[in-house]
Amino acid sequence: NIAHGCNSVMATKLALKLADYVVTEAGFGADLGAEKFFDIKCRYAGFKPAAAVIVATVRALKMHGGVAKTNLTIPDAAAVARGAANLAKHVENVRKFGVPAVVAVNIFPTDTQDELAAVTKTCEDMNVPVALSDVWARGGEGGIELAKKVVELADGGTSRFAPLYPNELPLVEKVRIVATE
Repeated sequence: NIAHGCNSVMATKLALKLADYVVTEAGFGADLGAEKFFDIKCRYAGFKPAAAVIVATVRALKMHGGVAKTNLTIPDAAAVARGAANLAKHVENVRKFGVPAVVAVNIFPTDTQDELAAVTKTCEDMNVPVALSDVWARGGEGGIELAKKVVELADGGTSRFAPLYPNELPLVEKVRIVATE
């Protein structure tokens, strides 16, 4: 991944032959990475994603809520709640493709219980599952809750994946749809 890229179609096809579940990083943001993954890679490779993971951090949500980078270690659940509007938009974007999503909150020692509760409440209000992920500190053990939720979504059969636009549209119309949807 190079921030806005995906692994190759060949790599994904190989993984699908070797594993029951395949997770691939599509790049940053549902407005860039997921859009290109769904509208381009999945369309041309014939992939039908069963679930999506949207990754968030308290730090990023605080920044979206107006907190300066120098003040991110200061507890501020209200800023997390304000910044969660950005997270809500990413959830909305993924849902436009018909793919169920789970929000993974990568937690860090500076996150407070009130801040994590603000993220959880936002997700509950959007009716999207949320899992706290502590992989960086606890390795695979810290990702079990997230893995279980992803498997539940993937096995749930609720994905109705469809690209945002028909491939036959003129380029200008495709751009208009991506820019407005």
